[in-house]
Amino acid sequence: MDDFGNVSIDPYCTGKPPLAIDIILNLDALGIVLYAVLTVMAFISVLVYMEEAVYIYKKIPGPKKTAIMWVNGAAPLIGTTACLGMWIPRSTMFTDFTAATYFAIVIHMFLVMMIEECGGDEGFLKLCGKNRLKISTGPCCCCCLCLPYVGISRRTLFLLKAGTFQFAFFRMVFTILSILLWTNDNFDTANLSITSAAIWINPFVGILTIISLWPVAMMFNQTRGLLSSKKIIPKFVLYQLVLILSQLQSAIINILAMGGNIACAPPFSSQARGSFMNQQLLIMEMFIVTLVSRIFYRRRYEELDAVDEHEEDNKDNAKIQLKEDGAQWA
Repeated sequence: MDDFGNVSIDPYCTGKPPLAIDIILNLDALGIVLYAVLTVMAFISVLVYMEEAVYIYKKIPGPKKTAIMWVNGAAPLIGTTACLGMWIPRSTMFTDFTAATYFAIVIHMFLVMMIEECGGDEGFLKLCGKNRLKISTGPCCCCCLCLPYVGISRRTLFLLKAGTFQFAFFRMVFTILSILLWTNDNFDTANLSITSAAIWINPFVGILTIISLWPVAMMFNQTRGLLSSKKIIPKFVLYQLVLILSQLQSAIINILAMGGNIACAPPFSSQARGSFMNQQLLIMEMFIVTLVSRIFYRRRYEELDAVDEHEEDNKDNAKIQLKEDGAQWA
């Protein structure tokens, strides 16, 4: 507060994020150690993923390996983009857009992965074609228990895939549009006025996200028992964890920063410091997720048997009975 009673505003609290060279010049011993450790974590995540991708590419046939490699690459890529944003603060918008666009594709690929684990479209229809699909599930209709079950057919599969593909497509379109508007000073995530493009684009992207998560939840509920041997439950938990950390956590921190709840610390403004904190958390979190994912994804994959397990047991029992009868006659 100045001599006239007016509140003075620190220019650092409202200014642009610092340049990369300013970050490097202002690093103390603790900062150097922190940056070095986080950078090594991001680098190790990439190395672990590359080794795992080579293994999957060699050991897994067909389109299944493509979906698995896409899904498994979410954590390393998000950690890498967070590391780049940490070193170059003014690139945060571009790194966030890159991670968000990639994860939009991952949502679609996770659905494809579950179908491919069942043997593709034909295998899934052969295994689940006689069942009915529960649509009263989250995040859209978890409370609408009165909704009917629907039959599983090729049309159902097409609608499920379309529900996730639309987000992968429109997320890329909105990313390009946002960058174009940003170059014309019409897009600013910190500007929440009615004339800002961000206030219109972000809610629409949020609605598309919720719609795309719905088919994945329906498919998971349908196949989690069938794919229990494929470790689909821990894989789904890891997928949900990456979603929460990369989307919900980032949104909460950005809202707190825009509301002034995160104090500025020169050379970081309040919003830049919020992004900086989020990037540090993401690097550590995605490093752990990458190591855990390796346990469940880098393994031998065997095709599911479309024959009912009870039928196999009955056949085995019949063979044993025949052998016993033959021994008695002998």
